[in-house]
Order: sequence, then structure tokens, then C-alpha cells
Amino acid sequence: MRLVRFGPPGQEKPGVLLRDGTRRDCSRLVRDYDRDFWNTGGLDELRRAVSETGAGLSKVPDSERWAAPVPRPGKVVCIGLNYSDHAKESGAEVPSEPLIFMKAANTVVGPYDDLLIPRGSQKTDWEVELGVIIGRDASYVESPEAAAAYIAGYAVSHDVSEREFQLERGGQWTKGKSCDTFNPLGPWLVTPDESGDPQNLDLTLDVNGARRQTGSTRSMVFGAHFLVHYLSQLMTLEAGDLINTGTPPGVGLGMKPPTYLQAGDVVELEVQNLGRQRQQVRQA
Repeated sequence: MRLVRFGPPGQEKPGVLLRDGTRRDCSRLVRDYDRDFWNTGGLDELRRAVSETGAGLSKVPDSERWAAPVPRPGKVVCIGLNYSDHAKESGAEVPSEPLIFMKAANTVVGPYDDLLIPRGSQKTDWEVELGVIIGRDASYVESPEAAAAYIAGYAVSHDVSEREFQLERGGQWTKGKSCDTFNPLGPWLVTPDESGDPQNLDLTLDVNGARRQTGSTRSMVFGAHFLVHYLSQLMTLEAGDLINTGTPPGVGLGMKPPTYLQAGDVVELEVQNLGRQRQQVRQA
């Protein structure tokens, strides 16, 4: 199943994407894809209510904005240096345990919303990632195998970074990750039964039509199921939370010389089976 949300910021409604490519309005069936929806079995009820033809559900106009497929999450947990080839281009050792940092939850925006360069920024960078959305509260999950049952689905996630803020202003990663619009998500959430193997998905990112990142989740140091298991030993993952699982090589920081986003640039990114994003870059 592919879950979408649509509408102006602050007025988003839940919907589904049918196999014919049309979006259908589900707001008469569910309030939103929030924590209560996931924890109370809302997905199973929605499956029963929505037929393949979307009978009885109004079509969403093509002009309606694509919102993030989940509301603002309780938290965004990110994994650094989780691709061995990206660690190499960053001049860092491959971590022996997941390297964890947090990102402000209000960074999550729609997949086609503008990407804002913060005031004073000279080093705004791109990072295509596999996003994992938690499907029910998870605490002390027994094993990576058991973790699969706690995953609502997967989505394209753009973990935008400001490298000066992150690396040169006190060495605080959260500082360089939490600027407005720094986490476009979507265009849809794909449930695990349709996403394919999360450890066998290709990722790409282009800037102004030039390929910058090419990778595969096969190169992840710590897989999605392991990360849910691991994080649940440290904190309760709540339904609707987002985990950004790391990025493959090709970020601007690793280029020679380093190259960063400028106002007027266009960024396009894709994860196999999960859809494609496009952002126009402009100055905040």
C-alpha cells in the first residue's frame, strides 16, 4: 500500500496512491497517519476500506500539493556514516556501532517543497537516504528479525546538511541538520509488503541534472531491521517516528573541491520502489 498526504501546509489530509497513479482522499476514513492511527491498527482497517479501484473515495486534484506522507514525527533519529564507501569519502572510520544523532522534527516537509538555504550558509549539502517509519511503539525489541513487525513502511528521505554548522561550529551534528526544510520526505510511504527488500534498493541523487550520488542499501553497515532493534534498546521508538538510515557516497563535502547547493539549483533524488523527489533550492 502507498500512503500519501496532500494539501497546503497545516491543512494536510490523508490519502492513498492507487495502482493507476491517482491519489484518493481518505480523510473520511481516518483522521491522519499519526501515532494513534498506527498504534490502534489503523492500517489494517484502511486496507479493508479501500478497494483497488478506490470506489467511494474522491480523486485528489493533480494540482494539490504533495505533503510528507506522515505528519510531523515525534522524533527524527539519524544514522551517520552508515555506508562504508561514504565513510571513506568523509575520511572517517566505519563505525563499530551505529553513530546516532537527532534532527529537529519540524524539518520534515513535502517531497516537492522548496529547499531553503539558511541565512549565512555557504555549505548546504545533499544526502539521499532510505527513511524508515515506525509502525507501533517499540521498546526493547528482542531481535532484528522481530523488528520487522514494528516498521510501518519506507520512504525517500532527503537528509539535508549544513556542513559548516555541523563540523566547524562546535562539532554538533544536530546543529547542521535541523534548519528549516532540511528533511523532505516522500512522495509516499510504501508498506513493507510492497517496498521490496530494504537491503536491496538503489538510491540516486542529481543536482541540476548531473548525477552526484549512486548507491545501494546493500552497502549499509547496519541494516534497517537491525537499526530498529538497536535503537529500541536505547529509547522508545514511537509510532510515526522517522529513522534516516544514512547516505551513500557522492555528497558535496566529499567532492574535490567540495561543492555545495546554491539558490536556483534543482535537486532530484530517488529510491527504488519508493518514488522520486524534486526540490527547487532558494535562499531563506
